[in-house]
Amino acid sequence: MNTEVLLELESRKCFEYLWREANTDIESPGYGLVRDRAPSNPHVSSIAAVGFALSALPIGVKRGWVSFEEAYLRAAGTLDTFLHNAEGEKGFFYHFLHPDTGKRIWKCEISVIDTAILLCGAVTAAEFFGDKIREKAYRLYERMDWPWFFDQNSRLFRLGYKPETGFFGYWDSYAEQLMIYFFACASPKKVDGSALYSFERYIDGYGPVLPFIYSYTGALFTYQFTHAWFDLRSLYDQEGVNWFENSVRASQAAWQYAVDFKYVFKTFGKDSWGLTACDGPKGYGTLYGSPPRKTEDVHFGNNGTVPPCGAIGSIVFTPKESIAALHRYYRQENLIGPYGLQDAYNLDLNWTAKDVIGIDKGISLLMMENYRSGLVWDLFMKNEFVQKGIKEAGLVKKKTTVPVSSLYRAQ
Repeated sequence: MNTEVLLELESRKCFEYLWREANTDIESPGYGLVRDRAPSNPHVSSIAAVGFALSALPIGVKRGWVSFEEAYLRAAGTLDTFLHNAEGEKGFFYHFLHPDTGKRIWKCEISVIDTAILLCGAVTAAEFFGDKIREKAYRLYERMDWPWFFDQNSRLFRLGYKPETGFFGYWDSYAEQLMIYFFACASPKKVDGSALYSFERYIDGYGPVLPFIYSYTGALFTYQFTHAWFDLRSLYDQEGVNWFENSVRASQAAWQYAVDFKYVFKTFGKDSWGLTACDGPKGYGTLYGSPPRKTEDVHFGNNGTVPPCGAIGSIVFTPKESIAALHRYYRQENLIGPYGLQDAYNLDLNWTAKDVIGIDKGISLLMMENYRSGLVWDLFMKNEFVQKGIKEAGLVKKKTTVPVSSLYRAQ
């Protein structure tokens, strides 16, 4: 298949997961909740997967996969679920909910980052569907008590909260959390934008890749998630960081690592790369990542497992390398399932994932669409609170030699 046909195929399959693996019973208190994974764990939904699903609705309409009316009703009903039924506290929600009831499962945490991803989806839907959806999205946003999650002493956001034990952990170094600061400093219940500059910024390069601010494990999703919605290509923070370019370098480093160690791990290579959190032979793995990283050694946690969403989710950063990987994955035996590419594979251990995961399908879909048309970026960046948050956090534009609208778009 040529590249455009392949992008269309995998995009539609990602969309179908987010559309079909949702609670579609309009009378259910969990209407619109999206399964965390499939076919396993049918009674677990992820609020982050819902955020990706809400963002997918405009893509589905524009691509002709669903009608405007169908998508509008899904958006409205999903937001109503969170306004009236989904369990949480202070405007934030539990990470995992039962898809039939909207109630907490697994004694999981109230998650600031997963609620922020949900909010990204609500804002995207609001800008596409108009006033009534916008009103519902804003009601969700207005409820979120960002100072509740913020530790004034350390000037850091906490990772999560459990009613049994209280708050735990800190966003004390760079990861996927940039969206939190932008939303928090634009909110009616706000945290000052200077919080963006409070976490530790670890800086290093890898091989020929110039230094960048890297995350603890080096997992690629940490460099991708905020950028699925926030178009930061021409923006620089008060310390001179262009976070988009930072993710370009992180993606280049991930590709270089796979090339450097293709003789150590059979799955690695120039067309099979992009380590990130995903399923693995021993279950879900959170330590898959590429250097530079704050781990014991360069291969810590890695066993040759490669998830397609790693490279595909970086398509706006490394289009050539990501597209080459997409073609390679579609030639890999047993890697294609009902929803396109399965979650991961490992040639060293002769293993292929049985499941697909909602957030992995979500980041793949949104980044492919931003590469192809810029739709999600264009919708999301119109939002008044998004623009206010970027300004309050101190990000400013600088001139580029290439028009921003043409950067990393398919030609």
